[in-house]
Amino acid sequence: MSETIQGQIALAGISIGRIMKVGQSLDGYMAEYSSGSADEEMEKLNNAIDVLSSEIDDSVEAMRNAGQEEQADIMEAHSFLLMDPMFADLAADKTKEMSNAPAAVLAAADEAAELLAGMDDEYMRERAQDVKDIGKRLARCILGVKAPEIGDDPVVLCGHEVEPSAVANIPDGKIAGMIMGQGSTTCHAVIIAKSRDIVTVVGIGDSTESIPDQARVLLDGNKGLIIIDPSPEELAAYEEKIAEEKAAKLRYEALRDLPAETTDGIEIQLAANIGLPEDAEAAVKYGNRGVGLFRSEFLFMGRKEMPSEEEQFEQYKRAIQACQGELCVIRTMDIGGDKPLAYLNIPKEDNPFLGYRAVRISLERPELFLPQLKAVLRAGVFGKAAIMVPMVTCVDEAKAVRSMVDRARAELDAENKEYSRAVQLGIMVETPAAAVMAPVLAKYVDFFSIGTNDLVQYTLAVDRINPQVSKLYDHFNPAVLQLIQRTIKSGADNGKWVGMCGEMASDPYAAVILMAMGISELSMSAPSIPKVKEKIRAVSIKEAEKHLAQVMQMETGAEIREYLRAAL
Repeated sequence: MSETIQGQIALAGISIGRIMKVGQSLDGYMAEYSSGSADEEMEKLNNAIDVLSSEIDDSVEAMRNAGQEEQADIMEAHSFLLMDPMFADLAADKTKEMSNAPAAVLAAADEAAELLAGMDDEYMRERAQDVKDIGKRLARCILGVKAPEIGDDPVVLCGHEVEPSAVANIPDGKIAGMIMGQGSTTCHAVIIAKSRDIVTVVGIGDSTESIPDQARVLLDGNKGLIIIDPSPEELAAYEEKIAEEKAAKLRYEALRDLPAETTDGIEIQLAANIGLPEDAEAAVKYGNRGVGLFRSEFLFMGRKEMPSEEEQFEQYKRAIQACQGELCVIRTMDIGGDKPLAYLNIPKEDNPFLGYRAVRISLERPELFLPQLKAVLRAGVFGKAAIMVPMVTCVDEAKAVRSMVDRARAELDAENKEYSRAVQLGIMVETPAAAVMAPVLAKYVDFFSIGTNDLVQYTLAVDRINPQVSKLYDHFNPAVLQLIQRTIKSGADNGKWVGMCGEMASDPYAAVILMAMGISELSMSAPSIPKVKEKIRAVSIKEAEKHLAQVMQMETGAEIREYLRAAL
């Protein structure tokens, strides 16, 4: 008899495969491990680093040759983390201290991951899983643990936290889906799954432990359902849906070069969210128009000192040029109080979500902020660029940011360096305070970009990574929609364009009502662009406005979601 588990949708679709448990415990191997001398353990550590580094390099090369640029970039970031001096020194120190190389690398990875997990920016918090992944891979290498056999049937990866390497290192055609206990939709494992169109369901908590290894499962990613040991009748009922999914992929490919335009001629710009310049180059195959969010934090990570103005300039220039004349929006460094950046020297905070982060650091540390502003202004000569500042909550901060940009221009003038005077300045609206003050803030900026990941979290007081409360996280909650509508209207009233760069932007149903509200741009993970584009091209603006009027009278997110799915 089949069993059904309800999860949360991370990547829609339908697939069938056999469960392959990942993230298995190494306790048994550790109990049997015999430590050598301190020198011998150090040699094992160094050998494991060399072996793993070579494995990652080979994987990255194979991925690039296969055109899998996004996951190649992620695994290349693993290589940077592996060779990062801070992590290497920590692993070496613990190996000398413990005289047990596998235990030492696991301890070092846990310590580094704890630092990342305490950071304010969600994107950076979720890199903690990457560090843990590297630690486990090193430990397996030292212990001689072999990777599980895949077998002939396509597999569905299942674990509370699925390691990015577990997804990236399974060939196309061999992975049918992914199930995660945690509720995150922006961790690297999910990002890789999205880049490969792997059906993914998250947020099932400890239920991952009750799913038997090798069990046959049917994943309905359109509804967030996991059907264990489906009956013949259930399989037959899904055959037509699976055929529809295959046809949809062909439709999406045909949409790449078409505009995201309604049936009555209203166009919305669909841009890509990126973490590295390479992501902008890879996004082209999905038909993006520019970049709506370049997370610049990666340029600052894994270093003992901040990147120079010149280093930043080269990276921003590359991303801007990859946008081929479309706008590239570069978010200034969004890093918070508890972080592994030695040159910031900021003490750990009890509540980093509400602490010393983002613009609050930038305005007090001009030695960090000014070189970044100057680098973006200079890179703007090579295309269309915009500066976007995170976590601005009040007018004083907006004015101070504008003053810092003026100061950066003055310094460039004094240095006789060429720069663009057309670079726009915008802020992220990601707190209720910013949304409420949007009519006033709009006077001091060129645009708004709504960061729904944090806006939903702060408005509803919900940590969406926590599976116990993540079901309450809902961008269709009426309170969130009212703040979004207020922000868009405030921009329009002041002649400023408004975009969105949070997860909500990748929801095709949300795109319709956002369009009716007057949104100008939606920025998302590149593989989501065709799905959003198809939905926009299927409606008129008048239809969208009719749906918006209905939605804004509803009282719950569930009611809104049900209405939109039925209507659209």
